[in-house]
Amino acid sequence: MPANTPDALQHDGRDLVVVLHGVGVTCRWMSRIARAVEEAGYRVVNRTYPSRKLPLEKLGAQWLPRLLLENGAAEAPRIHFVTHSMGGIVVRLWLRECGDCLPKNLGRIVMIAPPNHGSELPDRLRGFPPFHWFTGVNGPRLGTGDDSLPRQLSLKAFPKGAELGIIAGNRTLNPLFSHWIKRESDGTVSVASTRLDGMCDHIVMPHSHTGILLSRPVAAQAVLFLREGKFDRTVP
Repeated sequence: MPANTPDALQHDGRDLVVVLHGVGVTCRWMSRIARAVEEAGYRVVNRTYPSRKLPLEKLGAQWLPRLLLENGAAEAPRIHFVTHSMGGIVVRLWLRECGDCLPKNLGRIVMIAPPNHGSELPDRLRGFPPFHWFTGVNGPRLGTGDDSLPRQLSLKAFPKGAELGIIAGNRTLNPLFSHWIKRESDGTVSVASTRLDGMCDHIVMPHSHTGILLSRPVAAQAVLFLREGKFDRTVP
């Protein structure tokens, strides 16, 4: 039986790690992190998803469950996630759909630069056509206003039984974006917005919102949290 069929994957024997990119890009942006996780001995699924076209609720309630089913997640010893930016919101929506029936094999979740309380950039760029082209139907919903989906999710505590580690960046490449955010940030998401009640650990690293994905130390910290449930601040 080919190794990439669902039936074969169900009997792989390794923990499964699902890697999710942010809005408007592809899975290639997660390649360095996915490779580091795979080299650490995990089975990795890193797929491009319709982040611009499919509403967030459908990504969390339909697309992600289907991906998990196709890759034998229920049969894996444990299932973990490593996400970037909006990918973390997709996982939070999936967890909301699970309710009190979280998978028994749910492991650890690493969110990299997640807008857990929204970002000021969608607030400012709502009327800017290129922003809508790049982020599609979901970008405007990641702001900080009353219609912010991340803020609505934050009204409920992160579910118990899911270990969460968050990596934030604090370097910015765009002075205008920094002016809009006004707080320590990665140029897109403030450090404060990445935090979430119920998280197990949080670390700030010197990278921009996109540059954080190219960092070997960031990939190493993600692997460390998957293994041990904590980050290591002694590692440069």
